[in-house]
Amino acid sequence: MVRLFFAVMSLLVLIGCSGPVPAPAPVRVLVFTRTAGFRHDSIPAGVAAIRDLGTTGGYQVDATDDAGAIGTANLRRYRAVVFLSTTGDLLDSAQQQALEGYVEGGGGFVGVHAAADAEYGWPFYGQLVGAWFASHGAVEPGRIEVVDRRHPATAQLGATWTRTDEWYSFRSRPQAHVLLRLDADHPLAWCHVVGSGRSFYTALGHPVAAFAEPALRAHLQGAIRWAAGLVPADCGTE
Repeated sequence: MVRLFFAVMSLLVLIGCSGPVPAPAPVRVLVFTRTAGFRHDSIPAGVAAIRDLGTTGGYQVDATDDAGAIGTANLRRYRAVVFLSTTGDLLDSAQQQALEGYVEGGGGFVGVHAAADAEYGWPFYGQLVGAWFASHGAVEPGRIEVVDRRHPATAQLGATWTRTDEWYSFRSRPQAHVLLRLDADHPLAWCHVVGSGRSFYTALGHPVAAFAEPALRAHLQGAIRWAAGLVPADCGTE
């Protein structure tokens, strides 16, 4: 009994000395909105939607159009970076190096709509996004084929998805796992692994009203949560 008493007391002392267990650091996502070319009217709606999604998606959201945020030290704070309709030449060479190191080291990237219309002179960015923008037609209804319904960005969809948007064409076919397409030669959303990181791109999101659509919001939610490493998915290159 004496031995048991001292064993219990020792355990209690150890527990008391260890103190409270610190809470895990919150998952943070950075939304980057800088434009050096055309600026989409839908950017504020997109930022607001992603902030809303964070409240239910398990992550906190910061938004900025300051390229200084794309630095090695600052990027360490985030599990994923969203380039929301960014256009033109956005980053200097040090910022480019920081983003490349961040993704290849395990960070997540999500490009939305005009993110494909940026950094044409930086080869790594073309690899990261998957394909550069070439052209688009008028905003009009289209019928999307859902190629992969297992990814969290598409799991909520049926076999097809009819919606109105500005439909992009690209300079090349992405070397990535295609999730959505208008037809066999017209991919619209895809994902792939870059180094140790995860990259997702969706061409959707031109109209302001798009970011109020439940289906598009669920599409973005799945993309961000996958890029941030909160949910798994198979994004092997096709």
